[in-house]
Amino acid sequence: MSSVGLWLWPSMVTLAVATYRIGEPVLGRDELTSWDMSGRSIGQVLATIQHVDGVIGAYYLILHGWSILFGDSATALRMPSALAVAGAAACVALIGQRLFGRRAGVAGGLLFALVPGVSRFAHEARPYGLVMLAVALAALLLLRALERPGNPWRWAGYALGLTAVGLFHLLALTCLIGHLVLVALRARRERRAWWGFGFAVLAGLASLIPVVLLGRAQTVRQIYWIAKPTAWSLIDIWPQLFYTGPCAGTMILLAMIAYRERRGAVVFCAVSAVAPVFLIWALSHGEISYFYFRYMLFTLPAFAVLAGAGLAAAARSRLTLASVFAALALLTAQEQESMREPLAHYWSGGPDFAAAAQTIQKYYVPGDAVVYPRMEEEAIALGVRYYLPRDLKLRDVFLAESPTDRDDLAATECPQPARCLRGEERIWLVVRGDQTDPLNGLPAYQSAALRAHYRLSGVERPSGLAVALLERTS
Repeated sequence: MSSVGLWLWPSMVTLAVATYRIGEPVLGRDELTSWDMSGRSIGQVLATIQHVDGVIGAYYLILHGWSILFGDSATALRMPSALAVAGAAACVALIGQRLFGRRAGVAGGLLFALVPGVSRFAHEARPYGLVMLAVALAALLLLRALERPGNPWRWAGYALGLTAVGLFHLLALTCLIGHLVLVALRARRERRAWWGFGFAVLAGLASLIPVVLLGRAQTVRQIYWIAKPTAWSLIDIWPQLFYTGPCAGTMILLAMIAYRERRGAVVFCAVSAVAPVFLIWALSHGEISYFYFRYMLFTLPAFAVLAGAGLAAAARSRLTLASVFAALALLTAQEQESMREPLAHYWSGGPDFAAAAQTIQKYYVPGDAVVYPRMEEEAIALGVRYYLPRDLKLRDVFLAESPTDRDDLAATECPQPARCLRGEERIWLVVRGDQTDPLNGLPAYQSAALRAHYRLSGVERPSGLAVALLERTS
């Protein structure tokens, strides 16, 4: 296999798996936020991240430019993530080759392609795929810098890699634990390596100070909902990361088989894969918990490198390697298929915004208005708006100030709902589907204003939602 094939095949296989039915799942709640932010101007994005989501502002800016070029379909919005995991697979192969040899590199890259957790977040219009790429690339750049520690350009490249890691997710900077171990194992008394590493880390972290300050100010609002982890969480996290228990068990077993390989390389990969999880678990026992599996997906490339080394050591023939890949593909086939279902981006069959939009579009009459509940920020409003035709206009009855106008992700509502009604003959109401009477899905003061002048004409209930048509009575 040529040097190009070393990384090309894992990258292409990952891209093929990642793009399979990529546009079919309905956009998830966070993805709808990404879509909303991608449609704002650069100035509006920069203004918004002063108040919320400052830690992933770079991702929003990238998606803004991407959407201008390629549109805002579900496939287009998710494609940066798919391309990123394909790039991460290439990095996995190149890291594996440097640490354990060519066969291990290719095996690691192909194993990475088959992990359901990789595919799932290649289908997510959020920065998790880009974080995996940035962390894998930073490790590769560090290995290159250590090969020629006197070359300042290689250390500059590594510094830029660390900056990218932090721009996409600050918690991923815990990968520095593994990097420090690698430098200690490789450099030892090589002063140039230590100086280069030290300056690169300082430069990379210094460039992230504005993001860190924004993150600290916004932390409570952003992740207040994450529960503090228990001791069991350290066991339960692995099936979540790989997105299936059998895959997690297989990858961990293959990684353990690698223990007889090059000791320094094994230690580096093991620390890179496991230490960030334990550190984030420990940090999550303070005022704020950060222990959420999506925030630790960046450890998957290190796991894949180590598992590839174990597989290459255990399987001496191509037939055996192919058999293991086939077995893992079959073992995870059900999860790979289920994550491509229409409502796969929601736990327990979430709201079908596409079906709700189809209902409104089917019965729409010019002059219709709409009401959404906003207790869960803009999830329902954004979801229905995304799937409605762009030329179908519905006045949002109780909207006082939109999220874009506020430079925020949440809207403000009309304080006196009765005064916000403008005599519309028909108003659509879209609420969560767990209410027998859809009007009960609104705050009482909004519901009362509508009941005074409108009657319920009909209701349809797509998964997780109720779409009701109100007609004026007086």
